[in-house]
Amino acid sequence: MERLSSLQTWNSTAADPKQRVRKHMGDVSINEWSFLKAFIMQQQSICHSYQFWTAWEFGIGEDRPRENVVCNADGQAMVGGAGVESGAGRQRFHCCVRVTAVQVRKAIWGVAMVMCVCSSWAGSTQLAKLTFKQYDAPFTLTWFTTTWNCLFFPLYYIGYLCKSPERQTPKQRFRECCRFFGDDGLTAKVFFTKVAPFGLLWIMTNYLYLQALRKINSTDVSALFCCNKAFVFLLSWIVLRDRFMGVRIVAAILAIAGIVMLTYADGFHSHSVIGITHVVASASASALYKVLFKLVLGSAKFGEAALFLTIVGGANFVFMSFVPVILYFTHVEYFTSLVDLPWAYLCGVAGLLLAFNILVNFGIAITYPTLISLGIVLSVPVNAVVDLYTCDIHFNTVRLIAVFIICLGFLMLLLPEDWDQCLIELSTKLRKREQPVEPAETGTSSGLNWTRRARTSMSTFSH
Repeated sequence: MERLSSLQTWNSTAADPKQRVRKHMGDVSINEWSFLKAFIMQQQSICHSYQFWTAWEFGIGEDRPRENVVCNADGQAMVGGAGVESGAGRQRFHCCVRVTAVQVRKAIWGVAMVMCVCSSWAGSTQLAKLTFKQYDAPFTLTWFTTTWNCLFFPLYYIGYLCKSPERQTPKQRFRECCRFFGDDGLTAKVFFTKVAPFGLLWIMTNYLYLQALRKINSTDVSALFCCNKAFVFLLSWIVLRDRFMGVRIVAAILAIAGIVMLTYADGFHSHSVIGITHVVASASASALYKVLFKLVLGSAKFGEAALFLTIVGGANFVFMSFVPVILYFTHVEYFTSLVDLPWAYLCGVAGLLLAFNILVNFGIAITYPTLISLGIVLSVPVNAVVDLYTCDIHFNTVRLIAVFIICLGFLMLLLPEDWDQCLIELSTKLRKREQPVEPAETGTSSGLNWTRRARTSMSTFSH
């Protein structure tokens, strides 16, 4: 009774349980120590105090999180027992299932995204090629397809109403997205300095791409346009001071080598050289657009990007409509009547390009950006198969090697910046798995085994 009374007094007066353990440890024997621990485990009000007890006993730091100790309904701490192990196991299992489900969902969406990006890009290229057989007007087609960008913000607002819990009117949402251009919103100065140049680059990129389709086959055009990834890296390295990566320099060299080899594949004829020049200029304009956008405007959210592209489409309709009219009256891009125009092809190209831009700009919300880029490079073999059956194209060895090294360079540019570190970590993990696992040491007493099991359980639960 005296021992029990002293223990109760000691438990109620000490402020720090860890300090009182160390203070009284020299005054008790082994049997008294066991009695002391059993007594504390029976107290309902000292669950938090027992956390410091076990932390000191197992050599764990003072800053261990409270989640390492699990108390049952009676307030007893279950450290190293089946409760912690089963609870931690269930939590780890649910976490693994949740993470795996998210990854599988993203992968499934990624496969669908790759197919949609590939089909929309290859389909728009092939339809544009067919359109020129009936109506040879690359600039009018560029103006027509760019005008469809006006649908970006309305489509975004529909998706916003479906997904967002808050409901803003189109005007409110428009004003909020206009903050992307600055505190004053979209002013005349902002329009002519930050929007109009990108609109011109957009028109130039599409116009040069369509001009190239008039000179060379779709396979070469789609393969050469993949070089814009290498041009983006080079411009980012020079203008944005991005990190230098040797593998991307090699990819850029491969892209340039592929351009030269494709030019050589047709024997340096005038029409092929002009076509290759057009598509390389188109890829360069696309790269300049992306780098300058990041330099001038920075990163944009989904609503801000949709508003920007809508403004580009509206500005194209307002300020560039006179160019097709001039080309019509000068018989450069002439048509007899509106009825004779291939409206199905025109709308098909515009719709596929709109779908392609929507997938490229907003697809990262549901899948990985690398998979979206992969859909672009996969359009090259799709166009090759279509060209093989629809037009007279000769796939000689030089052309095949050129297309292959351009696509290889594109894929190398998709590698992350820390790809070398990832390979080192992966090889280290594989090397550790190949090594035989050493058997765990067994203690001479049951108390030692209980201590080691408890330490492992707490360590695993904390992670």
